[in-house]
Amino acid sequence: MAQANMTKVQEPFVRMVKRDTISMQKAWAIRLIAVLLSLIVCAIAIVPITHQNPVEIYAGIVSGAVGNSRRIWVSIRELLMLLTIAVGLTPAFKMKFWNVGAEGQILMGGLASAALMIYAGNAMPNWLLLIVIFIASAAAGLIWGIIPAIFKAYFKTNETLFTLMMNYVAMQIITFCIVFWENPKGSNTVGIINSKTQAGWFPSIFGNAYVLNLIVVLLITVVMSIYMKYSKQGYEIAVVGESESTARYAGINVKKVIIRTMALSGAICGVAGSIIVSGASHTISTSTAGGRGFTAIIVAWMSKFNPLAMILVSAFLVFMQEGSIEIATQFGLNKNASDIITGIILFFLIGCEFFINYELKFRKKHEEEVQA
Repeated sequence: MAQANMTKVQEPFVRMVKRDTISMQKAWAIRLIAVLLSLIVCAIAIVPITHQNPVEIYAGIVSGAVGNSRRIWVSIRELLMLLTIAVGLTPAFKMKFWNVGAEGQILMGGLASAALMIYAGNAMPNWLLLIVIFIASAAAGLIWGIIPAIFKAYFKTNETLFTLMMNYVAMQIITFCIVFWENPKGSNTVGIINSKTQAGWFPSIFGNAYVLNLIVVLLITVVMSIYMKYSKQGYEIAVVGESESTARYAGINVKKVIIRTMALSGAICGVAGSIIVSGASHTISTSTAGGRGFTAIIVAWMSKFNPLAMILVSAFLVFMQEGSIEIATQFGLNKNASDIITGIILFFLIGCEFFINYELKFRKKHEEEVQA
């Protein structure tokens, strides 16, 4: 009688297992550990590159972001603009419509604001002009967002390439308008619009120029949070994002949802353009968006499309951005050196999401025996 062979099957030393759920406390603890590890790696990189004490570099970052009241409000201003764009991207990304065209939608909203400031600055009181600016910038962003949505809904085009292309079209339109609006002539820039009358500028509230920015952005964030979580349209966005086939089976008009959602996304990004032009820079150029449309994608993803969580993520990214600018000036560093610090921290923050979604299972001591 042949004796059955016994084979020892060894489990892998480590394997990845997707988490069913994770507590909010544990998720944020993982993110905190990622930040601490990134600061250690940054310190290791700082010494050979800058020949500076890492502690002094970090102190410079804190000083650059919140060192005095002016810097605090500049950081708040940048946070508000980034937050608005991230909130605008949320419905599209929740629907799995990969809108990378926020830059163009911001530019078109900013263009509408600049045009009204130039041509209607003396035609109406400032409060009415600001209302018209909000409506026009939202409409401009809406149009820029709805074009790729229509093509996606009816012709199944690639929304990533389409929205990216729209960014470059928007830049060319801005360049064209600058030719007519340049001030002074021959400068190839628009300059500060209505610097004497301040028509179309956000008014100061309680003596601060950015309080109205704060009110508008927080209002948008809260409304969008409620809209995405409790409204019928928010539910439809989530269903379409999970499966278009399931959405159709449930009687949802997928084409309508795609177009409506991108209209909303584009409109909010357009309003962000008006906040930048009317509430901060008071000018328009091809760099008005300043890459915020792409940074906002990181904010939206890291926040799990939660508009309220975006406040924390936006604040951290702006803190590092403004701080990096300061240390580049204070220590005479190349801008790329300060970008390295921000890049390392972003790498760890994005990478830690893996450990939030998956856990590592290590091999147990015993080995399972199975009959060959």
